[in-house]
Amino acid sequence: MLRFNFVVSCLLAVSASSALSAQLHPASILPDAPSADHVLLASAEMGHATGSSQTQAADASSNAGAPVLLTRQQAEQIALAHNPRIRVSQLLAKAEHEVVRQSRSSLLPDMSGNLSAVQAEEGSRISAGSLTASRLVQHAGMGVQLRQLITDFGHTRNLVASAKLNEKARMADAEASRADIVLATDEVFYRAIEAEATLKVAEQTVSARQTLVDQVNALTSAKLKSDIDLGFAQVNLSEAKLLQLDAENNLDAAKAALDAVLGYEREMNYKLVASPNDAAPLPPDVEPLIASAIQNRPDLQSLQWSEQAARKFSRAQHEQFLPTIGALGVVGKTPVGSSQYFTSDWYGAVGINLSVPIFNGFRYAAEASEASLQVQAATERTRGLRDAVVRDVRTAWLNARTAAQRVTVTGELLQQANLTLNLSQTRYRLGLSSIVELSQAQLQQTQAAISEANARSQYGFAMAALRFQTGGRP
Repeated sequence: MLRFNFVVSCLLAVSASSALSAQLHPASILPDAPSADHVLLASAEMGHATGSSQTQAADASSNAGAPVLLTRQQAEQIALAHNPRIRVSQLLAKAEHEVVRQSRSSLLPDMSGNLSAVQAEEGSRISAGSLTASRLVQHAGMGVQLRQLITDFGHTRNLVASAKLNEKARMADAEASRADIVLATDEVFYRAIEAEATLKVAEQTVSARQTLVDQVNALTSAKLKSDIDLGFAQVNLSEAKLLQLDAENNLDAAKAALDAVLGYEREMNYKLVASPNDAAPLPPDVEPLIASAIQNRPDLQSLQWSEQAARKFSRAQHEQFLPTIGALGVVGKTPVGSSQYFTSDWYGAVGINLSVPIFNGFRYAAEASEASLQVQAATERTRGLRDAVVRDVRTAWLNARTAAQRVTVTGELLQQANLTLNLSQTRYRLGLSSIVELSQAQLQQTQAAISEANARSQYGFAMAALRFQTGGRP
């Protein structure tokens, strides 16, 4: 019994010392990988903040006569809460965290229990297939076996570090998915805003031209205007009605696209509201935006983490050539067995094993070479995306600058078109011009009003695209 206690004590001592060795200097060798749960936390916070907006949208669907106001920020939050891509990216990040745990398990003790009962020809021997003790003895026993890695000179630790970096890459992918959904939502939101503005212009145009038709019709009946004036006025009214039909169809299509992005299967009733922040001024210099994009773009961060993970994995593959040192301990009891072969009813032992790789058909060399090539490929992918980010930010900034200039120019154009239309109407009433001049002024005013409305919505989306390209968080 004293020997039994001694062996058990040895096993516990080996396990404790090995576990302590595996945890030495964790900050320098095994950096702590943040849990993927913070991605889910962001989603939970977002869902809490947007609960009221989703409830309002649901009320709107049940009460078609009372549309609710929907801002761009509310639309973004609803889309993030409902889009399945967000959930997929979060689940992949959590799955990668389990890979970290799998890799780290090799550093922890491995304990297993065994229960064996053997019916054999007493004293017979195995004569083929084994180099271990070949004698077969009838017996029954139970025991526990403990294995503990002492060191493999960095191989397992680098595998764990690689898994942690891959987890960070998946978390960055989740953030990139959020940014993609936000950009898609902004695009359809501003498209719907533009369609609403166009419809409003079309309705005003129809009303104004209907008034003109009524006036010209009265003047024609009084023989003060010719039938050709009435014909021109009616043609202009029909063109305005066609414009209104197209605008209504475009608005319905834009709202259907917005419903799809927000995750609603049926038509919702809401009124879109442009936020004052949508007309934020454009930064005067593009270089700070490029620096921000290189630092904050989640897709670029994902490739950078993946590149670092590939470097750690490559180092681990090269370390397969190094020895592996491990401890092994067993303890158990044999209640059934011949005393001729089992001198004691218990057994126990501890030991240390050194394994040195000598030759395995060049497999380790091929794996190390493959890992090195993967590192080079990851580096080139990162460099390629960084170049694309610089190009995309510069292009988005130029587009936003042009959109801002168009807002100013179209505003001036609309002002001049309104003035020209007023003068043309006055000249026509005084008999100083023909219906052709008035029709041309009406057409120019309609086109200017539509261009001005489109320019404002296009500037809003251009700023949203610039935020996306610079890595702005939704």
